[in-house]
Amino acid sequence: MKTVKIEGTKRTALGKKDTKRLRDNKLIPCVIYGGDEEPVHISIKATDFRKVIYTPNVYLIDLEVEGKKIEATVQNIQYHPVDDKVLHVDFLRINEDKPIKIEIPVKLEGYAAGLKAGGKVNQNLRKVKIKGLAKNIPDHLTLNIEKLEIGQSIKIEDLDFENLEFLNPKAVPVISIVVTRAVATDETAITAVEGEATAEGEAKPAVENGAKDAGEKKIEKK
Repeated sequence: MKTVKIEGTKRTALGKKDTKRLRDNKLIPCVIYGGDEEPVHISIKATDFRKVIYTPNVYLIDLEVEGKKIEATVQNIQYHPVDDKVLHVDFLRINEDKPIKIEIPVKLEGYAAGLKAGGKVNQNLRKVKIKGLAKNIPDHLTLNIEKLEIGQSIKIEDLDFENLEFLNPKAVPVISIVVTRAVATDETAITAVEGEATAEGEAKPAVENGAKDAGEKKIEKK
């Protein structure tokens, strides 16, 4: 999995005034926790963190704090409710021998058979939540959709990737091929026409039988 290097500076003052001063200077207060070590409070440059959040990719983070390197994942991000600026970040230390939980992107490949029949691709999940060792986690998952017909889907329970456990609900579809409105309208129109033709076919013998009965009555009258 790809990594991003970010330099951090240890924080000594943790009060509200110090936190405000950091943000005024375009720095983000953060905490690194997890493992057997004590939490470490640091600050990082907001510009350095932009490359982590404003991208469809997901990265592992190589933090360097006063010469010490710490491998981590982004565990939580707190945003300002109005301008969406990052207010605080929680980093989780990575232990090579312990699995981590992380969301990774899903990429599709191939042209689904259902598209040729007028269907369309509905990607319900752009990312899936997985669990595994950091060394086994890919940059993204690639799903081939060539064989999918209209009405078919790939669900979480259908995914099978070595050394990865999927944490989303098993019945949730990742990708589906659905009927477009145009195709649905055409099918409805065809069904209506077929229904009218059937109704006419059933009514015609009744008319003919009625005429036959009337003819028979006229003959009897003579």
